[in-house]
Amino acid sequence: MENSFEALIATYIENKVGISEHFLSNDLANNLKQNLFALNESSQLAAAGIGNSEKLSYDGAIRSDSIYWLDKKHNNAFENEFFAQIEAFILYLNESCYAGITGYEFHYSLYEAGDFYLKHLDQFKNNPSRKYSMISYLNSDWQESDGGELLIHQLDNNQKISPTQGKTVFFKSDELVHEVLVTQNTRMSITGWLKSD
Repeated sequence: MENSFEALIATYIENKVGISEHFLSNDLANNLKQNLFALNESSQLAAAGIGNSEKLSYDGAIRSDSIYWLDKKHNNAFENEFFAQIEAFILYLNESCYAGITGYEFHYSLYEAGDFYLKHLDQFKNNPSRKYSMISYLNSDWQESDGGELLIHQLDNNQKISPTQGKTVFFKSDELVHEVLVTQNTRMSITGWLKSD
């Protein structure tokens, strides 16, 4: 586990975008994916908004995915396993990099064919608590023709990251503008933020 933590941190230090190809085990990714399928089949996902609770709006011309917030109160075994891994990573990050992270929030994200999310920053103008963004992908057998890449905009090196199963991406929430390119296939992830309140 620490190898995947160190991979995230080392690649983040190198180019401001941390990537671990196997942050999630295949078993955990498959179980989380089955949870997401079940939630979608029971119509528990909601249209994703733009902004936070103080200034929330919905605009399908900007983003068109659906989400479901994870919560320990749900007491789902696989989501709890995911939370335990995130908490272990936060401890490692705080001890090795003095990051000062005190909390987190995560949701499932589902993009159907044709869905996208235009350029944006993850930190709200009226609330700076989100410090780092983390995205863990749940897509096995993803092909280049499926699209749906995460495109991170940097002055000298834009990065296009494929959403392959088990991969996790990590970057500062107030620093990098990014977007999700149009997907041609069902695209699943757990997306969230490490916070300092």
